[in-house]
Amino acid sequence: MPWAKTQSKARFNLATSGVGSFPLAELPHPPTLEINGDSGYGYAPLQQAIARKCGVDPDCVVAAAGTSMANHLAMAALLEPGDEVLIEHPAYELMVSAALFLGAEVKRFRRAEEHGYVLEAAAVARAITPKTKLIVITNLHNPSSVLASDSVLREIGEMARGVGAHVLVDEVYLDAVYENTPRTAYLLGDEFVVTNSLTKVYGLSGLRCGWILAQPDLARAMWRLNDLFGVIPAHPAELLSVAAFEQLDFIRERARKVVDADRAILGAANMQGSSLALSAPRTAWGTTAFFHLHGGNVEAFLARLRTEYETSAVPGRFFEMPDCFRIGMGVNTEMFREGMRRIGLALGCGT
Repeated sequence: MPWAKTQSKARFNLATSGVGSFPLAELPHPPTLEINGDSGYGYAPLQQAIARKCGVDPDCVVAAAGTSMANHLAMAALLEPGDEVLIEHPAYELMVSAALFLGAEVKRFRRAEEHGYVLEAAAVARAITPKTKLIVITNLHNPSSVLASDSVLREIGEMARGVGAHVLVDEVYLDAVYENTPRTAYLLGDEFVVTNSLTKVYGLSGLRCGWILAQPDLARAMWRLNDLFGVIPAHPAELLSVAAFEQLDFIRERARKVVDADRAILGAANMQGSSLALSAPRTAWGTTAFFHLHGGNVEAFLARLRTEYETSAVPGRFFEMPDCFRIGMGVNTEMFREGMRRIGLALGCGT
C-alpha cells in the first residue's frame, strides 16, 4: 500500500486496480444529506440494500469500511493466534498481511501460472490439514482476473466443512463479470464467508461501502468486533451508498463501456518484442491483467517504462511473483491505449 499510495502514479497510469471514479453529479436523484443518523449495528436501509443485492437476509450482512476492513474483520472474527490459514498463491498482498498480523500460521496453495491461474480443488486438497481453520480465495482472482467456478468452490467448501474450517471469498471484482454474473459464493454453504464493496467495479471507493456476508451468529460477533475500529460510520456515506444501490445497474454499465473498450485494446496488443515478450492468461472479464515478462528483469523493465515512457504498472513482487507485473483497466480508454502502446515500445514492438 505505501507503494500504491506514493509511487504508482504516472502520466499513463496502468497501476490501477478498479474502474474510474463515478462522479456524484451523474447520480440520479442524489439524497438529502444529514451529518448524523442511526448509530446502531447497521443502518437499516443500507443493510436491506446490500441484502437485496446479494439475495440474503439482512441479519447476515455486516457493513464495513471497504473490502480491506471487511477482510480484516472477517479474519479477526474467525482466527486465533496460531490458527492455520490456507491462502492462494499468487495472492493480494493485504490478505497475507492481515492473516500474519493476526498471528495466524499461513500456508499456501498454488494457482499455477502454467494452468492459467485457475482455482483447482486438488491444490487445496494437497494443502489442507485437520488444523486448517480458514481458506482464503479471491474471485475474480487478484491479480489475474480468472473466474472460479461454483463447482470448484463447492468442492473446496466440502473440504473445509470436513475439517471444521471456513472459506473466505473476496468478491470485490466479481461484478465485473457483466453477463451471467455469478451469485455470491455465500449461498453455496454455511462454511462460506464473503467480502465485497462498491469500490473496484463501481468506482465508488470514496463511500467506503464494504460488507461481509456471514451466518447471523458470526455476523453479530463481527459487529461487536468492529466496535474496536469504527463505532459510528459516516452517515453521509451511508445515505449516498443507499442512493447508489438504487442506481447500481446504471453505475455498472457506465463503467462497463470503458472496461470493454480497454479489454479490446488489450486483446489486440502486440506483446512480442525482439528480445522481450509478455504472456498472460486470456480472461473474459475483469479490470486487471497479470503479465509474465520473458527475457528480462521486471524491476528494470518497469523502471525504464516509468522514466522513459511515463507509464506505470504494479510490480509482481507485491504478489510474490517477481517475474510478473499487473496492469489495470476501466479508468480512461485513451490513457490505456497510449499506455499499452508505450509498453509495446518498451518491449521493442515498434512505434
